[in-house]
Amino acid sequence: MQYEADYLIIGAGAMGLAFADEMLTQTERTLVIADTRAAPGGHWNDAYCFVKLHQPSIFYGVESTPLGRGRIESAGPNAGFMELAEGPEILSYFHTLMRDRLLASGRVIFLPLTEAAPDGALRHVLSGETGQVTVRRKVVDASWYTNPVPATHTPKFTVAPGAHLVPPNALPRLAARHERFTVIGAGKTGVDSCVWLLENGVSSDRIRWVVPRDPWFINRRYTQPGDAFFESTFSNSAAQRRAMAEASDAVDLARRMEACGAWLRLNPDIDPTLFHAATVSEGELALLRTITDIVRMGRVTAIHPDRLNLHEVELPATPDTLHVDCTATALPVRPLKPVFSGNLITLQMTRFPMLPFSAALAAFLEASFETDEQMNAFTAPLPLTDTIFDYIRGLPTDMANRYACSKDRQVRAWVANSRLDGYTKIVRETDPADTARQAVIRELGEAAMAAAGNMPRLLSSL
Repeated sequence: MQYEADYLIIGAGAMGLAFADEMLTQTERTLVIADTRAAPGGHWNDAYCFVKLHQPSIFYGVESTPLGRGRIESAGPNAGFMELAEGPEILSYFHTLMRDRLLASGRVIFLPLTEAAPDGALRHVLSGETGQVTVRRKVVDASWYTNPVPATHTPKFTVAPGAHLVPPNALPRLAARHERFTVIGAGKTGVDSCVWLLENGVSSDRIRWVVPRDPWFINRRYTQPGDAFFESTFSNSAAQRRAMAEASDAVDLARRMEACGAWLRLNPDIDPTLFHAATVSEGELALLRTITDIVRMGRVTAIHPDRLNLHEVELPATPDTLHVDCTATALPVRPLKPVFSGNLITLQMTRFPMLPFSAALAAFLEASFETDEQMNAFTAPLPLTDTIFDYIRGLPTDMANRYACSKDRQVRAWVANSRLDGYTKIVRETDPADTARQAVIRELGEAAMAAAGNMPRLLSSL
């Protein structure tokens, strides 16, 4: 376990692989990738089988290799929109990428089941064997956002003997044995579990959904990057920027985002504060709204065969209830730090909510510029959002990063050709003679400038 390479990448999830892929494209440098899991793909190795991406497949993966076929789905609640890759497809994509792209290059070594430290020290998690990577250039920490998933996290509530609690992974196998279901958690995993039950014949009156905090959802209708969606997507983007330009505070912004169709909520009478950027279609929301037993009484503290305990409330339950644990935090809130700092690159989100794009951009900058100051000018990290207040705090940084990228010729050209960006290339390729589309583009630009001007007022309201 003695290696030498230009870069050591800690983590073989989407961000680590997106960085490695772009480094292969831009340079002749060598890479060692280490991950504690047995295969590439990060948390997708532990994901439940019915999980899907939030947004179109075109936004995900690595720059060199498209995910999916760019088709329009014809059935289900996502019908009429661009395809969403499912968990097994995503995992296969990353496995194939490692074999046929990264390892086949002869410049990548992959070390599965291996812990790696920033000083290059290695430890195999099964054998205990230790080793060292001699790093000629930099260490890339692609594990900053290492996240627990339902299959691997420990619930923060107690489960009494005789009560049934499972992660969503077990739902397809065990659902037929139970009459009632309690889904715990209001994030994307909770949404996925509720939708899976409803789509597979479970009537809504058999489902209880514990929603500790109501979430705002992003409307998938307006996240479509294909040419056929140009008018709706870009017109709505302009409407969102106008909402940012006119809003007086966080609640006002959220309601304006809802008014233009960009955001959705479960109950029009409840103002959500939770915002994890979960994306749903209106069809999925319609299914979710058929569930009437929604418990908004705080977090679960204990599960018993005959009752469910929350902080100050006890609800009756039946012994045959299958509780589905969807309480794992999708992305942990960690302190922000410079992406580029000496011999360490810490991959973080620098464009909302595009994690693989952010990693690929970091690789391009590392291959193209010399100093940390130059590269950090394009990549100020954004906070991961737990609430709409976090979202607003990140808006000025997101806008500043986009503006910086647009003003540098070299970076602007890379972004304009980025598959993971999805939108900029469409704008660049829009026919100058298409007056209708050019008018939409101008409107978006003007609205974006107005939104930037209103950021001080929004920030002061927090």
